Amino acid sequence: MRLLQFGDNGELSLAEYVGNDIPPYAILSHTWGQDCDEVTFKDIVDGTGKSKAGYQKLTFCAKRAVNDGLQYFWVDTCSIDKSSSAELSEAINSMFRWYQDAAICYVYLSDVSGTSAVQGEEEFSQTWKPEFKKSRWFTRGWTLQELIAPSSVEFFSKEGQRLGDKKSLEQTLHDITGVAIYALQGSPLPHFSVEERMSWAKQRQTKREEDAAYSLIGIFDVSMSLIYGEGRQKAFTRLRREINESNSINLPIASGASFDSHLEEHSPKCLPDTRTGILHQITQWAGDETGKSIFWLNGMAGTGKSTIARTLAHTFADQGKLGATFFFKKGEGERGNASRFFSTIATDLVAHERGMIPSIRSAINDDASILERALKDQFEKLILRPLRETKQTRQKKLLRIIIVDALDECERDEDIRTLLQLLPRTKDLMPTSLRVLVTSRPELPVRLGFREMTDGTYQDFVLHEIPMSIIKHDIYVFLEHELGVIRIKRLLPSEWPSRDQIQELAELAVPLFIFAATICRYIGAKGSDPEEYLDKVLQYRKSTFSQLERTYLPILDQLLAEQEEEDREAWLCAFCDLVGSIVILEDPLSAVSLAHLLQIPPKRIKNRLDSLHSVLSVPEQEDTPIRLLHLSFRDFLVDPQRHGKSSIWVDEQKNTSEACISLPSSNVWPKRPPPGYVQYLQAWYTTK
Repeated sequence: MRLLQFGDNGELSLAEYVGNDIPPYAILSHTWGQDCDEVTFKDIVDGTGKSKAGYQKLTFCAKRAVNDGLQYFWVDTCSIDKSSSAELSEAINSMFRWYQDAAICYVYLSDVSGTSAVQGEEEFSQTWKPEFKKSRWFTRGWTLQELIAPSSVEFFSKEGQRLGDKKSLEQTLHDITGVAIYALQGSPLPHFSVEERMSWAKQRQTKREEDAAYSLIGIFDVSMSLIYGEGRQKAFTRLRREINESNSINLPIASGASFDSHLEEHSPKCLPDTRTGILHQITQWAGDETGKSIFWLNGMAGTGKSTIARTLAHTFADQGKLGATFFFKKGEGERGNASRFFSTIATDLVAHERGMIPSIRSAINDDASILERALKDQFEKLILRPLRETKQTRQKKLLRIIIVDALDECERDEDIRTLLQLLPRTKDLMPTSLRVLVTSRPELPVRLGFREMTDGTYQDFVLHEIPMSIIKHDIYVFLEHELGVIRIKRLLPSEWPSRDQIQELAELAVPLFIFAATICRYIGAKGSDPEEYLDKVLQYRKSTFSQLERTYLPILDQLLAEQEEEDREAWLCAFCDLVGSIVILEDPLSAVSLAHLLQIPPKRIKNRLDSLHSVLSVPEQEDTPIRLLHLSFRDFLVDPQRHGKSSIWVDEQKNTSEACISLPSSNVWPKRPPPGYVQYLQAWYTTK
């Protein structure tokens, strides 16, 4: 960095400083005139330039610096050797820091006149403020960082008359530039969104089109090489890329746990005119600053909790209120436990609260093993402290909603209770307070967790206690919509299904939305006869089966009936081996991995599963994991109360255990095991 000073002989000279030995200095902010009028680095070296119009700005800055007890000052026109592209690039990447480190910044406004020699202060203000507001200085790209970076900024007319400083002119500067008052006051810039900071520069111009992007390097605290000639669009593309990389906190997340993940892309949301009461109640809770910190939506399996949670996630995201989501799913790796819960939540929150980034980075730098620590430590260092250290940048408290779906599917009971102990601690934070929507079955660990909370901490709603008439209406609307789609796709008569059939099916489904969804997938499955399949389902109306049996038995009974009598026993064995392995695996495996595990060709696996698309997600690609559509299918198959009563039952302990024990010693151990296969065997052995 080169600093200017006037010697005893009245001549300007440059002194170069490197590292931390830079003395206190003043810095000038101004608008350039014609290039030929500005004093350059070469002029200073050659001892020329005194006759140039821009020399007046140098003498002004020098005199002001002396008055403020500063020997050195910096001016961009002559402190940088612009003939060196390397030096110019280094200077532009350092410019924000140089202005930030200056003892004081003088803004010289060459198009604003003012003198108070014969005027009072108020009268004086009225003479210069109109010109001040129209000054060219507020339209230039480079002056944005010169306004924001220094802690002390003073404004002067072309006569050298002091007009005010950044503090006294705060509101006027905000009105002219649109820069947030908190930013003018020195709040860290990461506390403001990328788009808000971009908006501050939107109406500003630069002489070279690429400088529109380069002038923002310091505003976003990134570094970029300068490529003049690349054009404005490419320069901004590179800037955006650098911003995205710098804003990344690189925390591992639980794949598929966010509401908008690819795995959740085709999951259902509530249809219009359904679940209106509970959606309204939760929306009101989410907007109430005095409300409880947690809302517990509990309900038995299949009552539509996840669909409601997903619908609300989309709604809150559209409203700008969503903070983070985590959709637990048993048997889906890191979605089935809490090991990546707080890192996933933190990653989501950072997308909205950039002010959390410095604290999270500091936590990671201080403890590289933070993600291996206890959940309490992760919560405090990745969530609580970063939110607490985010400085106030808005006038009122902002509520952000975190949605935690299917908490009961978190595999460790102790973790469930720990999460419920930690999450309420974010309620009274400023400026961002969190509200947490939790959905779950009323399982014992969840109930114990809520029971241990302080009175008044949470609000709850029991989904299966909604009046049956409302549930029946919502299921009827859903069935009418889904069966209508099937009718159109399959070119069925316009009178199918009849209102009576929909009514009977709704009565059969109440109170389980999962029944309605599963049966519709079954009726509309590829190769099915929808009219015949609907009639078969309705035959179960008068049975004494449980709700889950009514949901899944029509599908499985149909598959069994399609087999030849002499083949049914073999089909049942094959079904229990294959589907049993899928439903009890810790992590979902692909057809290729299952083939190695069960010693069955992948094509045969795909063929056997082809008729189970109403209960399983079976991808076309053989290397993509096969997943349960709903955990209740697993509950149905492994229910110990059904053992001995039905031929379609899965022994939870037997199927995969035998495969895991026998395969490593067999002669079919794969030379190159497929993804997930070895990891599954390792996990199985280490938990036994």
